[in-house]
Amino acid sequence: MDAFLPEHKRTIYCGQLRSEHIGEEVTLCGWVHRRRDHGGLVFVDLRDREGLVQVVINPEGSVEAHAKADAIRVEYVLSVRGTVRRRPDGTENAGLPTGEVEVAVARLAILNESKPIPFSLDDDTDVAENVRLKYRYLDLRRQALQEKFLLRAKLVRSAREYFHENLFVELETPVLTKSTPEGARDYLVPSRVNPGMFFALPQSPQLFKQILMISGFDRYAQIVKCFRDEDLRADRQPEFTQIDVEMSFIDREDIFAMVEGLMARILGDTLGTAIAAPIPRMSYREAMDRFGVDKPDTRFGLEISDFTDLLSETEFRVFAEVAAKGGFIRGITAPGLAEASRSDIAAFEEVAKIGGAAGLAWFKVTNEGLTSPLTKFFKDEQLAAMRERAKAKPGDLLLFVADNFDVVCASLGRLRLHLGEKLDLIDRSLFHLLFITDFPMFEWDKEEKRWSAMHHPFTAPVDEDLPMIETDPGKIRAKAYDVVLNGSEIGGGSIRIHSKEVQSRVLQLLGIDPEAARVKFGFLLDALEFGAPPHGGIAFGVDRLAMILSGADSLRDVIAFPKTQKATCLMTDAPSEVDIKQLRELSIRVAAQAKSKA
Repeated sequence: MDAFLPEHKRTIYCGQLRSEHIGEEVTLCGWVHRRRDHGGLVFVDLRDREGLVQVVINPEGSVEAHAKADAIRVEYVLSVRGTVRRRPDGTENAGLPTGEVEVAVARLAILNESKPIPFSLDDDTDVAENVRLKYRYLDLRRQALQEKFLLRAKLVRSAREYFHENLFVELETPVLTKSTPEGARDYLVPSRVNPGMFFALPQSPQLFKQILMISGFDRYAQIVKCFRDEDLRADRQPEFTQIDVEMSFIDREDIFAMVEGLMARILGDTLGTAIAAPIPRMSYREAMDRFGVDKPDTRFGLEISDFTDLLSETEFRVFAEVAAKGGFIRGITAPGLAEASRSDIAAFEEVAKIGGAAGLAWFKVTNEGLTSPLTKFFKDEQLAAMRERAKAKPGDLLLFVADNFDVVCASLGRLRLHLGEKLDLIDRSLFHLLFITDFPMFEWDKEEKRWSAMHHPFTAPVDEDLPMIETDPGKIRAKAYDVVLNGSEIGGGSIRIHSKEVQSRVLQLLGIDPEAARVKFGFLLDALEFGAPPHGGIAFGVDRLAMILSGADSLRDVIAFPKTQKATCLMTDAPSEVDIKQLRELSIRVAAQAKSKA
């Protein structure tokens, strides 16, 4: 193994070499991706974060380098110096950005060796994710993953530059803060100097950024780590990164304009893609009625239609009973699926049942009309009206769910996405942004038997709805908004309450009495009495945005050291037990350990 000397330092990245560098002497540093011995000539694909290039080690070029080449193995770390030249005719690699050139090696240094690796680092390697996460330092060498992280870095830099150019101030908020047990569970941190007391890791800088507005920093932005102790899915992690924004003396229109500028900048810088401006807007109710979800993927149609008025009076008892109880009868037209088999339709029904549907009614569209085991329960004029409202053509399949509003939306929303995938209706090259507005401010918690905030307790109500806080809270709309990209929520925010009187009324409605409010949010309530300006903001999920823009299937592919779905790190074996002395210093006794010893 050779010492790393000044002459071994890189002059250019492997993946940056092009035909315009022919004739130049360069020094490359990287890892051996492949090694091939062709009767004296040794070919090495040398790789770094920018890509790979072929280097050729010829005994005529350097006897010393050629002698070392015998020892080279995959993932050895090399420094090579040589001359860039055009590849011989017929040996070019059109699938490689560096495929027109190669480097004729004059000097070679083996800077470190590598054990045999547990899996291939080719991008198409099929290896279990738990193995990849255990050897994450190897997994991260794969070019496909490195490209995703380079895109993520561009995304963050682009956001920072946009905020700097638009007079935002980047300020850091605390990581050790107060536990506010509303929403997801907090990660708690025991205090050694205050025995029995705990900090919480922030789920969001929400209250601190509001305090910053009251402090006079009228434009704040921060790239910030947040933490939530919740059950994990492919698009959730216990620690995540936000682009966090707050602004004073603004209304929703100012937030929308800022978001349009930020999204245009990020997509332009990372993908060279322009966005359609202005970003379309859709109310929460319209999104639920048309798509069944409040984060619709608008890259394809298959919108939901309502048939309640047409089918409420029918001999089909399921529809009639649902309508009589104030429920809904809604459906989707699946183009070209009239030939679907019974097993296909049963599979569609299983998708709908995930959303809570008891079953799925179906009708096939033919030249003669609608066919189904259920047609006998409907009048001819009803069947004709169904087909007309569904805009159905011969060869289509009509699928219906009848239930309460939430179940109908959840079931058909899932079914719509399933059919969009099955019928290949989604154009993956598109990036559709959408604002969702006018969310309900409160939702009824059946288990707790009380109202809860749909977003958070600091969201302002629409002005004309304010008088209904005590009389009809279910009808109050919030000055809240989400940003949706290709069917995923990438950001959400609201105009905040800047009046202590209104904030106290909202907390009271949520079952937080004045004494509890003082304990949990006293510092905010005090601050609201000292000239709080009108303000609002938004936060974007960096991980989710990077996942969508890079085409990744999981957040774990755009987080350098992610946790598993059990919130563990396989590489470091965290979380882990700690020394009993550490626990004593924190005045903590762990029940699980005590039980184990007993």
